[in-house]
Amino acid sequence: MESGGLSLNNVVLSVHGKPVLNDVSFHADEQRIGLIGANGSGKSTLARVILGLLQINSGDLRVHGVDIWNDRKAALKTVGMLFQNPDHQIIFPTCEEEIAFGLTQLGQPKDQARRTALAILTQFDRRDWANRSTHDLSQGQRHFLCLLSVLVMQPKLLVFDEPYAGLDLPTSIQLHRSIDALDQQVVLITHDMDVLAGFDRVIWLDQGQVVGDGTPADVIPKYITEMTARAGQPDA
Repeated sequence: MESGGLSLNNVVLSVHGKPVLNDVSFHADEQRIGLIGANGSGKSTLARVILGLLQINSGDLRVHGVDIWNDRKAALKTVGMLFQNPDHQIIFPTCEEEIAFGLTQLGQPKDQARRTALAILTQFDRRDWANRSTHDLSQGQRHFLCLLSVLVMQPKLLVFDEPYAGLDLPTSIQLHRSIDALDQQVVLITHDMDVLAGFDRVIWLDQGQVVGDGTPADVIPKYITEMTARAGQPDA
């Protein structure tokens, strides 16, 4: 398999005996990749596979050459994820502790990890958040804290699962600008086709299979046509 970027080769995954990913194969080294599909198509499952949270039944998966499932320490430095609900990610009482936790998992001493956490808070003009309770943050602020907690690990690939869902417009715009400015390779799962207009590539999943793969201009119109047709079909 190619060592750079995100590579999947015949990836198969069943959950409780039900097929979720079926022979998924692609290599992606583009900077900005959109992942689309109807609810239940396997997008979020694929994201968790890429992160190493779910073990595949067969096939091979590498993120920038790293076997994510079998080399967990390398995985922490290679791929990070921002979940749709920040409350599924935040586990510590203060912002500084939340950001420092991942660094200690990489082996940094606690004092050094807290200094690094403070540095990234300062870099993003959030120095005053250091001792702030994570429970006192707004929804948008918790999203941003999760982003900082991922960025401090300096991963090569970042996966975002519907990061704008439930946010008000100003917060959504701010988060969008933050993501757009990242140097890392980004995989973005979204139902909002507009945010993918400037992306390098869009991959369309349906029933756990890749059914479309190409530029936004090529894939998105076909996807919209298919979803519109399905919406017009009577319920079985």
